[in-house]
Amino acid sequence: MSDNETILVQQLQSDKDKNAAFKSLISLYKERLYWHIRHIVKSHDDADDVLQNTFIKVFKNINNFKGDSKLYSWLYRIATNEALTLLKRNAKLKDINNQDIQDLTINNLQSDVYFEGDAIQLKLQKAIATLPEKQQLVFNMKYFQDLKYSQLSEILDTSEGALKASYHLASKKIEAYLKAN
Repeated sequence: MSDNETILVQQLQSDKDKNAAFKSLISLYKERLYWHIRHIVKSHDDADDVLQNTFIKVFKNINNFKGDSKLYSWLYRIATNEALTLLKRNAKLKDINNQDIQDLTINNLQSDVYFEGDAIQLKLQKAIATLPEKQQLVFNMKYFQDLKYSQLSEILDTSEGALKASYHLASKKIEAYLKAN
């Protein structure tokens, strides 16, 4: 952890400084986490809900953070788990599998007033939705957020070699999808 992260964590874990530090944490990470979540759940409203749940979970559990990883890695891991939990819960509520919920979400993207992409962006999102969950995560985090494999390894608790392979496979599948459609 950097010195700034260490100080922020100490403030977050301090009863006296927690609220002010939490506001700083939100302003530092809100936008990056929102877009990370949005690439997983696709919907603006769902992304907002997941982001709020993520920050609530962070607030409640910050004293359990030991500093074994970077703070942002811990935040991303929580956000990722919350986003995947939402997708699974939505699939269960609709009594469909995770792939079907992804397809449904992609189909709703065009009518989402917050979706600012064009036809090409929509096609890319459809291609990404065809990938297995792990490949979707790796592709989104590498392609859209330009995270390094070492960062992905911390967040997803997977070896860098496995992540490189997942990204390569995802890229090939997306390329094949885009050529076919």
